[in-house]
Amino acid sequence: MIPESFIQDLLARVDIVEVVDRYVKLKRSGANYSACCPFHSEKSPSFTVSPTKQFYHCFGCGAHGTAIGFMMEYGGLGFVDAVKDLAQSVGMQVPEAPRSAEAQRRAEEGPDLYGALLTAAQFYRNQLKDSPRAIEYLKKRGLSGEIAKKFGIGYAPDAWQGLQQVFPDYADKRLNTAGLVKQNDEGRRYDVFRDRIMFPIVDVRGHIIGFGGRVLGEGEPKYLNSPETPVFEKGRELYGLFQARRAIRDAGRVIVVEGYMDVVALAQMGVEYAVATLGTATTPIHVQKLLRQTEEVVYCFDGDAAGRRAAWRALENSLAQLSDGKQLRFLFLPDGEDPDTYVRQHGKDAFEALLAQAMPLSRFLIEELRRQVDVHTPEGQAKLLQQAKPLVKQIAAPMLSLLIRKELAQIAGIQPQQLDAQFEIRSAAVANSSPSPRRAAPVTPSILRRMLDLIVCDPEHVAVIDQSELAEGIRLRLPELDAAAWQVLDAVMRHLSTAAGPLNLGESFRGTDLEEALRQAEIRVLRLQDELHTAAERKAELEASWNQLRTRIAKFRAAQTSATP
Repeated sequence: MIPESFIQDLLARVDIVEVVDRYVKLKRSGANYSACCPFHSEKSPSFTVSPTKQFYHCFGCGAHGTAIGFMMEYGGLGFVDAVKDLAQSVGMQVPEAPRSAEAQRRAEEGPDLYGALLTAAQFYRNQLKDSPRAIEYLKKRGLSGEIAKKFGIGYAPDAWQGLQQVFPDYADKRLNTAGLVKQNDEGRRYDVFRDRIMFPIVDVRGHIIGFGGRVLGEGEPKYLNSPETPVFEKGRELYGLFQARRAIRDAGRVIVVEGYMDVVALAQMGVEYAVATLGTATTPIHVQKLLRQTEEVVYCFDGDAAGRRAAWRALENSLAQLSDGKQLRFLFLPDGEDPDTYVRQHGKDAFEALLAQAMPLSRFLIEELRRQVDVHTPEGQAKLLQQAKPLVKQIAAPMLSLLIRKELAQIAGIQPQQLDAQFEIRSAAVANSSPSPRRAAPVTPSILRRMLDLIVCDPEHVAVIDQSELAEGIRLRLPELDAAAWQVLDAVMRHLSTAAGPLNLGESFRGTDLEEALRQAEIRVLRLQDELHTAAERKAELEASWNQLRTRIAKFRAAQTSATP
């Protein structure tokens, strides 16, 4: 667990303009900076970075966050990795909670492995230059020297201890830990990868963390992957993501294929926005990473039974990651084809024409369920709903879930409300039908929200408001006070009262129930700064709003007192 104080100190030292400008060229626009959004395709800039408030916001797609959020969204990093990258850029050391002995051992082994893996990758690349057989193989697969260089492709020679050429200390334990060397029962060490085309696996920070080796000619296994190590976890990594990030953003979609050669062959033909899983099914973490990068994910599988089974596993692991506005689709290639062979034979245009016909997740889900039952009988309809229930309940996108449930209800010949009852889903209509307690409509519903915006814009002005006096207005049920806005303002004021220094409020409320409310307040702050240009003007308005509210609280208190017998 990284301390909150460190996060705030880091964000105080990091300049978000510099962070974003490394990846997206920003232009000055008044008090802020602007650019075309890196998270969706657009022709006119709607992406704004505020140097004073240290957050970014896109008025087109709604992307919003701090420098940490940008590194997570743009780079596909997890929270901890994003913090570590930013900390390294400003010379800070991330404090960490005490670890178990095993976790400490793995952490100590981890960093040294990067150097060993890089040395091995350089060795494999050099070996490729001296292997006419390996070069000829790649040429037959249609790969150019340029594309081989882009992906760092190499060749592991057909030798038991080839790596000894670059690791004189062949007994170095890092070679075992990194999955480069094994030891047999007699204690003799040998290279794991021999006589294979080598595909380095690179993480989102550009570190080589493992390898995939494709056998030349016949042999088993056809593909051999590095084992799990302290720096490599198959369920978290995707081959080609590092190289494809810019193309993914430009295309607005990513293709998920099954093999290294599929990724490389597609890139060779100009389809540069493909990635591959690493000998494992698509995991929820894979889906999270990809949906941070783009709006559309297309899973591409062979059209045979094995391909459809793999697609179904991908669907199951995607449901809980869905959000409305994001799209997941499934493409099944003609029999006997894979992305590598199809794109080389038919070309980029034909392959992208197939992509346009990819099946939406909702259709694939319903068609697969229908295929397993006879929907013309009550028994088949009941079985369809029974199989659909656990899947539908996982769907995290509210609107998509609603529309899928409506279609399932139609297939089963029942009302959507009946299906929701069977699925134990409380529909919005039912939720809204319950009576709510009567209360007076706010006379001035915007006054607290305006005060919240002014505080979020200039937290140093929080002392203008007397928190206990404001709370009294809530206890008195003053009609002018919007309870929802008060809850956010009260939480912000409490947080500021305990702060030892400047706070990035958006980051402080990350992952809480008030995160979205703070996000909306920060968006309004961008307009507020255009309206009231100086901190003095904003403080004067806050004081005026607070004095107006204090007067109303006092009058309301007096009226209640006089009405009491």
